[in-house]
Amino acid sequence: MISLHVNEKDLQVDVDPETPLLWVLRDHLDLPGTKYGCGVAQCGACVVHLEGEAVRSCVTKVKRAENKKIVTIEGLAENHDHPVQLAWTEIDVPQCGYCHSGQIMSAAVLLKENPNPTDEDIDLAMAGNICRCGTYSRIRKAIHVAAEINKSST
Repeated sequence: MISLHVNEKDLQVDVDPETPLLWVLRDHLDLPGTKYGCGVAQCGACVVHLEGEAVRSCVTKVKRAENKKIVTIEGLAENHDHPVQLAWTEIDVPQCGYCHSGQIMSAAVLLKENPNPTDEDIDLAMAGNICRCGTYSRIRKAIHVAAEINKSST
């Protein structure tokens, strides 16, 4: 059994320690918001927070996450009101929407580390997240809006 702390809940899973965290989240814990994109950490669709760091869950072994704080898109904000989620809605970022849980999770870490990012900061931080629909300009705008939401709420 492996002990996990996912979205503020202590859980036990009976899986091979080498299993990618993505499959534990989706298949064993019924948290389908984290998406499978490429399986080789190149697209960013599978980003979750592990101890506050944005990680690619498709290549992160569950043994690395044992007894550590994991946050998925389902646990980012109880009422889906994280500033990034609010900004995503305000700007109407998604087109197909497939990549956006990973985009949002990456953006949330960016804003935690840099509350007032420039366009260059955003482009650099988000470069590993691929959007096949090309909504990059809306993503950048939404991150700026989220930064403003953060400022006004403090």
